[in-house]
Amino acid sequence: MGKLAFIFPGQGAQSVGMGKDFYDNYDIAKKLFDEADEVLGYSIKKMCFEGSEDDLKLTANTQPAILIVSVIASEILKSNDIQPDIAGGHSLGEYSALVAADVLDFKDAVLLVHKRGQFMQEAVPVGEGSMAAIIGLDDDKIVEICSKISKEVGDVQAVNFNCPGQTVIAGTAKGVDAAVEELKAIGAKKAVVLPVSAPFHSTLMAPAARKLALELDKVNFRDAKFPITANVNGELETKAEVIKQNLITQADHPVKWIACVNTMKNFGADNFIEAGPGKTLCGFNKRIDKKIVSLNVEDIESLNKTIDNLKTL
Repeated sequence: MGKLAFIFPGQGAQSVGMGKDFYDNYDIAKKLFDEADEVLGYSIKKMCFEGSEDDLKLTANTQPAILIVSVIASEILKSNDIQPDIAGGHSLGEYSALVAADVLDFKDAVLLVHKRGQFMQEAVPVGEGSMAAIIGLDDDKIVEICSKISKEVGDVQAVNFNCPGQTVIAGTAKGVDAAVEELKAIGAKKAVVLPVSAPFHSTLMAPAARKLALELDKVNFRDAKFPITANVNGELETKAEVIKQNLITQADHPVKWIACVNTMKNFGADNFIEAGPGKTLCGFNKRIDKKIVSLNVEDIESLNKTIDNLKTL
């Protein structure tokens, strides 16, 4: 078996009930959920297990919820002697990766992503920002059209380079709507406005990045125990100060996920485990390189399946 990469999902992977299987079967899951409840001052555990979907999809709740389940999945893998050689995470997933690599303490990360969610929501009033997934069009064309629309109608830019054929744009509602129409007109197979409340990773998130920088200054960062790929440039990093700066930049800059996956591949990783809710990143991997072996761990069933699969590799 070659090197092993842990990858961690971002916003959108949440679902009511996530993490309960782990909580019922693993002491580490109980410990981390209890610590998160204490740090946040409300029961994120109850929200994950039996809360309303509407509460769970509020950005300030979604981000810590996904991080908690992702870190638990990672810790359970490690307790089974499955250790990563490298890691990366999509957007808020980068924080999960940093906990896995011992750069951040779990409690600090939970509070940081909760505040990050609040800051992102506050940066643009609800209804004024938007995001859309563009399917089946080259990145260069999307960037070109967004640049044109930004000058003529309103701010819009490509913000998530997820996999070949799927790029997400974000900006003002007017800018995104105009870009969606034009991108469909020039051949996009699909352009879907996403059910999100803010234009994440766009330049409109600059106020959130400034507030986040102040919070990051209060937290202790350590050098990573193994390399982490940075969303902002797809490059490997282990130095605490650079990682911290990357997190500030990440808030209002695009997520270069294709570059992150290719960097992990070039490092020698040919087996990837998505730790956390959903299988979105496994799906991206298939589009980036069919040769990548992608497994996922989000509950006991997927954990056992992944452990069995790793034995055969």
